[in-house]
Amino acid sequence: MASNFIDYVKFFGKSGAGGAGSVHFRREKHVPLGGPDGGDGGRGGHIILKGNSQQWTLLHLKYRKHIRADGGGNGGAQNSFGANGSDIILEVPVGTIARDAETGEKLLEILAHGETKILLNGGRGGQGNSHYKTATNQAPAYAQPGEEAIEKAVILELKLLADVGLVGFPNAGKSTLLAAMSAAKPEIADYPFTTLTPNLGVVAYREDRSFVMADIPGIIEGAAEGKGLGTRFLRHIERNSILLFLVSADADDILKEYSILLKELEKHNPELLDKERVLAISKSDLLDDELKIEITATLTTVSHLYISSWTAQGFVALKDAIWRYLN
Repeated sequence: MASNFIDYVKFFGKSGAGGAGSVHFRREKHVPLGGPDGGDGGRGGHIILKGNSQQWTLLHLKYRKHIRADGGGNGGAQNSFGANGSDIILEVPVGTIARDAETGEKLLEILAHGETKILLNGGRGGQGNSHYKTATNQAPAYAQPGEEAIEKAVILELKLLADVGLVGFPNAGKSTLLAAMSAAKPEIADYPFTTLTPNLGVVAYREDRSFVMADIPGIIEGAAEGKGLGTRFLRHIERNSILLFLVSADADDILKEYSILLKELEKHNPELLDKERVLAISKSDLLDDELKIEITATLTTVSHLYISSWTAQGFVALKDAIWRYLN
């Protein structure tokens, strides 16, 4: 399943052109000098994005390199309007951002299920010559052409919407924690970079409450400059309410690793440091009480908890802490 997670697609979009207004005059047996009755052209089709909370990936759009909407129909006689071009509705995961591929400008953002926004407007239909009749021009031989289509190269980016984002170096135990605390089944192995794509899990909390946790691919020093997995995954962290930092208990210097993680996030986006943060020391089943006291002495300025995904040690305290921050 990991390879099916696509969080970036690029395509060439073209809305529908508006139909032309009609130049036509009423012609009936007993009305030799009938006035103008040219109808309006139809609107061109829009390209629309619609939020779908059941989708977690842009995979379904990966191979659609060209997306074109239909043009509007031309106006006709007897003030008949041209048909509107059919809209194209692209369903996307909640948290999708559309950008202009050439300028990088943000065009729109989908933040809710069922939310619809027009990505590329269809051209308006032109007015028929019946609109241009005046006292001094009873037979206008002019109608308005339809508006042209909008053509644009578009990038869609997905930023996962989760309550808690797991941040840590490769092999810190993030996937194991997500699997232990939720029903998610991320790929887990004892080597770095197992997680190449984000995973989401719903964590149950006391009675019928819950929160969503996202396992983000591991940070390495220099990620903000594109090293390792680069900045592609860092954008997912921007959407999380709380950042749960995970540092392994067997790290040489827990405070140093935590500081490096903070520095990488700050390089990517300084506003990330405004989020609530929790430091969890994973694999704490490896520690005895004496070692915990030694580690705690080095973390006097950092709020932290000791957890173990194998024994569920500290899970209740961790969930309580997360819930306090979320509420």
